[in-house]
Amino acid sequence: MRIPGLIVIAACFIHAAAGATNHAHPAEKLGDVHFPTSCGAEPQPRFDRAIALMHNFAFPLSNKAFSEILTTHPDCAIAYWALAFGVRGNPLVGAPAPAAMKAGAAHIEKAKAAGAKTPRERDFIAALDHFYKDWQTTSHRDRTLAYEKAMEALYQRYPEDPEAAVFYALALNEAIMVLPADKTYTRHIKAARICERVLEKHREHPGALHYLVHSYDFPALAEKGKAAADQYGATAPSSAHALHMPSHIYSMLGLWEDSIKSNLLAVSAAKGYVHAIDFMVYAHLQMGQDRKALRLLETSRELQKAAGPIEQRTPTAAALTVHTGHAAIPARYAIERGAWKEAAALDVHVSSPAADAITHFTRAMGHLRLKDAKSARAEIERLAALRDELKKSDDEYWTEQVEIQRLAASAWLALLEGRRGEAVNLMRAAADREDASEKHVAMENRLWPMRELLGEMLLELGEPAAALKEFETSLHEARNRLRGYYGAARAAEMARNRAKAADYYGRLVTLARNADSSRLEVEQAKAFRATR
Repeated sequence: MRIPGLIVIAACFIHAAAGATNHAHPAEKLGDVHFPTSCGAEPQPRFDRAIALMHNFAFPLSNKAFSEILTTHPDCAIAYWALAFGVRGNPLVGAPAPAAMKAGAAHIEKAKAAGAKTPRERDFIAALDHFYKDWQTTSHRDRTLAYEKAMEALYQRYPEDPEAAVFYALALNEAIMVLPADKTYTRHIKAARICERVLEKHREHPGALHYLVHSYDFPALAEKGKAAADQYGATAPSSAHALHMPSHIYSMLGLWEDSIKSNLLAVSAAKGYVHAIDFMVYAHLQMGQDRKALRLLETSRELQKAAGPIEQRTPTAAALTVHTGHAAIPARYAIERGAWKEAAALDVHVSSPAADAITHFTRAMGHLRLKDAKSARAEIERLAALRDELKKSDDEYWTEQVEIQRLAASAWLALLEGRRGEAVNLMRAAADREDASEKHVAMENRLWPMRELLGEMLLELGEPAAALKEFETSLHEARNRLRGYYGAARAAEMARNRAKAADYYGRLVTLARNADSSRLEVEQAKAFRATR
C-alpha cells in the first residue's frame, strides 16, 4: 500500500504527543475523563479509559475494555450499559445492523438484571433502554428520539455531571441525524452550548470537544467550531478519529491544508481509514494537487483489493462510511478534473445503495458531457432503482439524496436533448432540494454541489448573470472550491464584470499556488490576469 511520505512525519508527531494518562496504558493520550462507578476502586481507571475510548468513537477497543472489566467484575451493571452503547458503533451514521441491536438489547437486559448500585447508574441504563425497547417493531427514528428525551431528563437530574452533559449532547446530535434538516439549528446550538459549559471546567474532555465539533459541523456554524477543532486532535492524539475530526470543520471552512494535515495524522494512526483518505483527496483536488490525489486513489484501490469482494449489500453504520469513501474517491478525481471519459468508465463496486449511487451519478454525468444520451439514460434508470431500494428500507435521508442525483442527471439529459426549460427546472429542483437538506457524516463533502452544477448549466445556456448568482450562492456553502471559483469567474467575465472576474480568478490562482499538475482552469485564470 502506498501512503504519502508525510505520514512518517505524522507518526512521529503522534508518538511524541502521546503522554501518560493512566497506569495501564502509559503511552496513550485520549483526553481527561472520569465516569465514577460503584464497581469498586480497582476497575475505575480501566473504566475511565474505556469511556475515553468511547468518546473518541474507538468502539472496538472500548467494547473490548468493558468486556475485560466484566470478566473480573460481572456485577458491574454500568459496564453492560457501556457495551450496549458501544455495540451500535458510530451513532451518527445510521441505524445499527439487526445483529448489533440484538446484542445491545441483551446487554441492556444484563445491566438491568445486575442491579446498579446507584440511582445515577440506574438512570443511565434506563435512558439507553429506550433506544432498544421494541427495536424489532419500532422505527430507528422513534427510538432515537425517545432516547434523546430520556437523556434530557437525566441531564436535568444531574446538571453538574460532565458525563450526563456530554452524553446528552451526543443524544441531541443523534436526534439531528434522524430529523428533517433544521436551518435554525436549534438542537445543534443547544448541544454545542452544553459542551462549551463542560469545557469551561474540563478543558481536555474528549467527549465535549468531539461532540462540539459535530454540533458545529455545518457550513452556517462551522466558524464557531474552529477552536474546538484546533484543540481536539492535540487533546487525544492516540485516537485516529480524534485526529481526523478537526477536518470536518476545516473542510466546511475550505481550509484544505489544515484538513490534509489532520487526516495525515489520522491515516498514520489507522492506515485503512478510508473516510480520512476521502477528505484528503477532496482537499488536494481543490488545490490542483492532482498527483497527490491520484496516489491516494491508488491507495483506496489497494485497500479495496485487500478487503476482497463484498458479499452482500450492507448499508450499516460502519460499512456505509467505508463504501461511500471508496465510491467517492474515484468519482471526485474524475469530476473535479473534468475528466468525463474517466467518469463514464468508472467501475461499479456493488456495496450499498447510497455508495453505488455515487458511482452511477458520476457515470451518468460523464456520458452526458460526452453527449451519449443512451448510456446516460441507463445510469439514470439505475439511480431510480437505487432510490426505490432505499425507500423500501425506510432510509429517508439517502432516498432523498439519490433522488437529487437523479434529478440533476435528468436535467442534463433534458439539456442534451434540447429541452432547455425542463432542464433548468429539473436542475433548480435538485439544487433547492439539496439546499433544504444537510450533508451526512458518511459523506461529509458533497460529491458535487448542485447549485454549482446549476450555475454550469446556466453558463451553457448563455445566461452568465444568472449563473454568477448561483455560483456565488454555492460558494457561500461549499467554500473555497476550485470549480466554484472558476465558474464564478467565467460567469463574471461573460457578463462583462471584469472586476469581479479578476477577483475570482485571483482567488483561484491563490488556491492553486501549490498545484502539482496543469489545470485548464488555472491556466485560463492566469491568462486573464495577464491581460489586465
